[in-house]
Amino acid sequence: MSDTETPDRFTGLLAATAMGVYLLLAVGATTAITDATAACTAWPVCGDGWTLPTTTDGYVAVGHRLVAFVVGVLVVATAVVGWRRGESRRVRAALGVSVLLYPVQSALGAVVATTGGTIALSALHLVVAMVIFAGLVAALAWTLEARTGDPDDVPDSTATLEPDLPPADDRQPNVPTDPVARAKATAAAYFRLTKPRLMWLLCLVASAAMALAGGPGLDPQTVLATLGGGALSIGASGTFNHVLERDIDRRMNRTSDRPLATDLVPVRNAIAFGVLLAAVSLALFATVNLLAAALGLAAILFYSVVYTLILKPNTVQNTVIGGAAGALPALIGWAAVTGEIGLGGLALATLIFLWTPAHFYNLALAYKDDYERGGFPMMPVVRGETTTRRHILWYLGATFVAAGALAASEALGWVYVLSGVAVSAVFLWAVVRLHYEQTESAAFRAFHASNAYLGVTLLAIVVDTLAI
Repeated sequence: MSDTETPDRFTGLLAATAMGVYLLLAVGATTAITDATAACTAWPVCGDGWTLPTTTDGYVAVGHRLVAFVVGVLVVATAVVGWRRGESRRVRAALGVSVLLYPVQSALGAVVATTGGTIALSALHLVVAMVIFAGLVAALAWTLEARTGDPDDVPDSTATLEPDLPPADDRQPNVPTDPVARAKATAAAYFRLTKPRLMWLLCLVASAAMALAGGPGLDPQTVLATLGGGALSIGASGTFNHVLERDIDRRMNRTSDRPLATDLVPVRNAIAFGVLLAAVSLALFATVNLLAAALGLAAILFYSVVYTLILKPNTVQNTVIGGAAGALPALIGWAAVTGEIGLGGLALATLIFLWTPAHFYNLALAYKDDYERGGFPMMPVVRGETTTRRHILWYLGATFVAAGALAASEALGWVYVLSGVAVSAVFLWAVVRLHYEQTESAAFRAFHASNAYLGVTLLAIVVDTLAI
C-alpha cells in the first residue's frame, strides 16, 4: 500500500480524539439520567472531594470524570499538533472552538455533578459536548479532503444523464423453459420483488421504536401485526419500485437481472402483487390503530411515488430527502404502541434519516458509472467523488450526534452506549479508509460498516429496553 493510501498520524489522532469525545458524550448522556450522578456529589472524586467511591454508581461517575480528563488532554494535544503542522485556517479554527469549549463543558459537568443541576443545565452540558464533537468532525473532514481530495474532480455539467434505452428486441431474458425450474425461478422472482434486504433492516427499525415506546410490557399481538404490516408494506413499495424502474433497470449492470427487467414476471402481475401486499399490510396496521395504518400508507406512497418518480431521477438530494422513507418505520413502530407520534419516535426517525446518506452514498460511489448510465443524478455523478466522501463524513458525524442524544432516553443504558461507541469506531474507520483508498472495495466496506452500525445500534436498543 502506498503512502497516499495510508492515513497519516494527524488524521488518526483527529479520528481518535473525535471518538473519545463521542464516548464522553454518550456516557455523559446515560450517566445524567441514572443514579451515577447523585452517587458522587463531591469534586473531583467523592466524599470530601478526595475519597474513593463506595458504590458501583459512584465508580461510574468517577470513571466518567477520568475519561473526561484523558479526552481533554487528547483535544489539547490534537489542537497543538494541528497548529504546529500548519493545517489550514478552517481546520485550526474548528480545533480552536473545540479546545475553547472543552473547559466550559467540564465546568458544566462539575456543576451538574456537585449540585444535581437542572434539566436545562444538563441539556446545555450535552449540547456543548455535541458542538465540541462537531468541531472535531469538521476538522477531520477538511483534513481528509486536503489530503485525499481531487480539486479537478468536477463532473461535466453539460453531460447528459438520459442515455437512450436499448431497443426492446435487444432484450433476451434467460428464462427457464423447464416447468419446475420456471416455477422455482418465478417464486424467487416474486420474493425478490419485495426487496428482502431492505425488509429486515426496516423491520428492525420498527422493532426498536416499539421497544423504546413500550419496554418489556409490549403486547405480542401488536408487535406481530406491526411487523407483519411493515414487512408487507416494504414488499409492496419494493414491487412498485421494480415496476416503475423496469426500463432503467435494463441499462444498469446491477439491476439488469431483476424480474421485470428480464420479463420473468409480467408487469400486470407485479402490479397486482404489489396492490395485494399493500392491502394486506394496511389491514394489519388497521388492527393496531388508524395512525399506524395512515403512516404505513404514507410510507408506501412516499417510496413508490415521491422517491422513485420525483426525487430519484430529478435531484441530487434524492438520497437525503429519500431518507424519510427509512425513517417512517420508526414513527410507525412508536405509533403502534402509543397511538401518537412521540418524541422518542421522532428521535429514532431522525437517527435513521441522518444515517441514510452516510450509508447510501457509499453504494453510490461503488456504482457511480451504473447510476450515470441509468440517468440518475446521484451525488458522485453530479458533484464528484471528493464531495461525496466529504458528505459521507458530515452525515456520519450528524448520525453519531443523534445517536448520542438518544442515549439520554431513560429506557436506554450501557448496552446501547458501549456497543454503539464500539461500532461507531468501526464505521468511522471504514469511512477514513475510503478517503485514502478510493476504490470500489473500500466503498463496499464502508457500506457494509454502515449496515453493521445501524443493525447493532437497533439491536442494542431492543436488548436494553426489553431487558428485565
